[in-house]
Amino acid sequence: MFTRLKEEIAVVFDRDPAARNTWEVITCYPGFHAMLFHRFAHWLWGEELRWLARWVSHLSRWLTGIESHPGAPIGRRCFIDHGMGVVIGETAEIEDDCTLYHGVTLGGTSWNKGKRHPTLGAGVVVGAGAKILGPIRVGAGARIGSNAVVVKDVPPGATAIGIPARIIEAEADQNGRFAAYAVVKDLNDPMAKAVHELIGHSADIDRRLEHLLVELKRLGGKIEDCEGQKLDANSLNKMVD
Repeated sequence: MFTRLKEEIAVVFDRDPAARNTWEVITCYPGFHAMLFHRFAHWLWGEELRWLARWVSHLSRWLTGIESHPGAPIGRRCFIDHGMGVVIGETAEIEDDCTLYHGVTLGGTSWNKGKRHPTLGAGVVVGAGAKILGPIRVGAGARIGSNAVVVKDVPPGATAIGIPARIIEAEADQNGRFAAYAVVKDLNDPMAKAVHELIGHSADIDRRLEHLLVELKRLGGKIEDCEGQKLDANSLNKMVD
């Protein structure tokens, strides 16, 4: 028990540079308190003391602002930073070394019994405000960007951003370091690349049209605009200018 308690405290220092000393962590960190409450409530749930488990969970929610169903298994060294507004559903599963920021929801999309909440693999980081919905799996070491809405499986080590979330590439330059709020450097977003390519293509078309107008002006040609008016070289010259 004391070994697990030391782990819960040590992980705060590993992932929050604002932590100054052990006494501050024990007395002022709601994520630390929520984990202690949850582990007790989860034990009660396993002992078939369901109402008492729910009551402990409810008390934890009132004190910390973090709502975790006592039926949800949470692995070791899980860290909830700030924590306000975090919701963890009954059939959600969180493996070891995961990190959740405030406003995260591990929610269900069905009213049916059975598995209806997501599973987070080991070492997953979920940014503030992210919603992971349904019985999907987020692979080990994956990162979910702040405010993302994830409704499909995320491969191990991937980074997902956006609404709905899409997988992006990120250069592996983190050297194993913890990525706060799931933000990593040099994001290679295929959607952003496509938009930039469209912008570049549009600019290239504009240059070609400008060259065409100049050539028409030089040749003294005439064309008709969309209103049926004839444009001579002087009109084209004004358009180019």
